[in-house]
Amino acid sequence: MTLVVDHLAELTGFRDRDLLDVMFVSVLRDLLRPASVGIYRVVGEAKQQRWLTRANIGAQDTTPSADPLWAELEDLPALDACPERVACLREGRVVETLPAQPGEPALLRFPIATDLEAAGVLEIETAATLPEAERRMVQGIVRIYRNFQSLLDYSERDTLTGLLNRKTFDECFMRLVVEARTGAQAPGEGRRAGTGTRPYLGVIDIDHFKRVNDTHGHLIGDEVLLLLSRQLRACFRFYDHLFRFGGEEFVVLVRCADADTAPAVFERLRAAVAAYAFPRVGQVTVSVGVSALRATDTPSAAFERADKALYWAKQNGRNRLADFDLLVRTGELSDSSRASDVELF
Repeated sequence: MTLVVDHLAELTGFRDRDLLDVMFVSVLRDLLRPASVGIYRVVGEAKQQRWLTRANIGAQDTTPSADPLWAELEDLPALDACPERVACLREGRVVETLPAQPGEPALLRFPIATDLEAAGVLEIETAATLPEAERRMVQGIVRIYRNFQSLLDYSERDTLTGLLNRKTFDECFMRLVVEARTGAQAPGEGRRAGTGTRPYLGVIDIDHFKRVNDTHGHLIGDEVLLLLSRQLRACFRFYDHLFRFGGEEFVVLVRCADADTAPAVFERLRAAVAAYAFPRVGQVTVSVGVSALRATDTPSAAFERADKALYWAKQNGRNRLADFDLLVRTGELSDSSRASDVELF
């Protein structure tokens, strides 16, 4: 019992989701000594959902492995590639796969889901069926893990949209800049996908949102915010960082292959929002400001540049995208950053 309590205390001592998943599978490996333990999460939207390995550790492994955080969606296993995991999630119950013949492993799958975080499955591979007492212990640890994830969601996510909130921005920003600058890898991650990409920041603001609230009421305004957040999820990749900064302002941190890709991605969002028929409201448009991140950037400096581009878009007709670096090159805006600033790539 003391060993279990010590492991739980260590597990709940982390605030980083990557480290939390790594610690979770490591704790179960130490307690159960199974052949392997893994956490698999559902990523992607609608019919394009895939399985992302968050952490997996075998009996002889020293550290867990994981899918690269920048993996492309099409490179991950499709949802129906593992129907037992799908059944575990949809039915909300433990699903056991017994050995078909002697020598084959037994598999236990436990559903993991919170109100805001993406659903997932804990998968334990053992040489024999897990005893009932150990199964109940795993279910208890899963509940603790799930409750702790909910606490993180409560502190890190906007309650209306489920997007990340403003107070998580600085940490995500600095991690992205450090990873881009040094090529650092996340805990448990083997190969980093997307090497050579550049990070960008985009600020998105709903045009005339006060008019929506004044005309239709705040409940309809909240519905617009919620539907816009869904548009954001559909237009960006599962590993991009999506924030609601408050009110009608949203921020996105992305990594793109070149200087042309980032504006094109944000332009796709702008066009999708403009073409969408919002219930009771009709057409809603957004203005977008984009800026590439630099090696010497602070969160406030990068945000200021993107915000200047957004302000230019607002002043020049709204429902448009403005790229800060392009506006500087064409003389529309001036760059007050220090001359010694250099770009990351």
